[in-house]
Amino acid sequence: MKLHLNNRYVRWGITAFCVVAASILFYYLMFHGANIKEGFSRIVNILMPVIYGFVIAYVLTPAMNQLEYRFIKPLMQKIPMKTEKRRRSLTRGVSVLITMFFFFVVIYVLISMFVSQIVPSITNLVSNYDTYIENATNVINKLLEDNPDVGNYLIKLVNQYSGNFEDWLNDKLLSISTGGEILKKISLGVYNVISVLLDWIIGIIISIYLLTSKEKFAGQAKKMLYAFSDRETANSIIQTSRFTHKTFVGFFSGKVIDSVIIGLICFIGTTLMNTPYAALVSVIIGVTNIIPFFGPAIGAVPTAILIFLVDPMHPLTTLYFVIFIIVLQQFDGNILGPKILGESTGLTGFWVIFAITLFGGAFGVLGLIVGVPIFAVIYAGIRHWINHSLQKKNLPTETKKYMTVASIEEDGFTEFVPEYQQKIDLQRQEKARQKTGREKKEK
Repeated sequence: MKLHLNNRYVRWGITAFCVVAASILFYYLMFHGANIKEGFSRIVNILMPVIYGFVIAYVLTPAMNQLEYRFIKPLMQKIPMKTEKRRRSLTRGVSVLITMFFFFVVIYVLISMFVSQIVPSITNLVSNYDTYIENATNVINKLLEDNPDVGNYLIKLVNQYSGNFEDWLNDKLLSISTGGEILKKISLGVYNVISVLLDWIIGIIISIYLLTSKEKFAGQAKKMLYAFSDRETANSIIQTSRFTHKTFVGFFSGKVIDSVIIGLICFIGTTLMNTPYAALVSVIIGVTNIIPFFGPAIGAVPTAILIFLVDPMHPLTTLYFVIFIIVLQQFDGNILGPKILGESTGLTGFWVIFAITLFGGAFGVLGLIVGVPIFAVIYAGIRHWINHSLQKKNLPTETKKYMTVASIEEDGFTEFVPEYQQKIDLQRQEKARQKTGREKKEK
């Protein structure tokens, strides 16, 4: 006996099954969400090398495309080959090889800079931490001599929280030092480091496969999409995916370039001003600049405090640094950023703040970084749906034409809604006749 999907009883049965399955899923999400979350986390941990591979391949794809189409492919066209397939294969192989080489060079440079500049700065900062705190305390006490009540309150507050922090730290160290916990913690830390490194190595290998056959994987995904959905839905999903890809690539690539430039300018400026820990400060400013809108403040506040703690006897150093950062961020926000990013997101300042607040509160630091491009895609989808609905009703899509409109009958619509023009003209004629009649009666 064959089952026909067009049969209404079969459709009812499938609908009933889906309703029951959705109800069971909702029940488990409500009352057994922890188990589902644990299972999902386990699956993610297993697939972490594949995730790393996709991320690396996605990040390197724009660079590889530019390298392949601008340099490698024209060069390979000049070399005689037996078949075109061999030429394409060799072109892609050379492009992947050079791209991965530059990827490893960048990683090596970052690690070298971190080891040679950042690690000594952090080590020196930690070793002199007590001296910096003592100097800062002396300066604050000197400033608060004229206000002893405020000074006593601040000192009491600092001592209280310092004592609480010291007690918490002693409890942690005591719990770790008992029962062989130190060896256990060290072993667990080493195991985690080795596990992450192994995942990254496997991820790099997977990324090479993805970069080599990216068109084939994309074709297989589109093939499945057209097989399991109608043509219009598949076309819409593909267009949305392309827009999402363009938005993410445009935003992240531009933001990374912008942050690197800002970090280099900051390093040059702080070096000329003899700012303490110029390399460490510049790295913090450059990294936090990736976060839209709030990034400059997130980076400037701790670095300014750091500079003040290092040299509290010369507060003008901190003041000059703050002024320099303000000027630098104004340059970034008004000149450099628009030149590099352009209209990659299409969001106004309000929606940028809204996206950062929403996704940052929900997903933490990751939400601060990816919240803006994700919301840009959602915003573009809603805007497309609204504009499509307005076009079906023969209404304009420009927002400025709705700013002074109260209703369809108002005069504001006469400028851009032709189908209501006749109705409004009749209403005006009727009002004019009524006005003329009242005037005749009054005379």
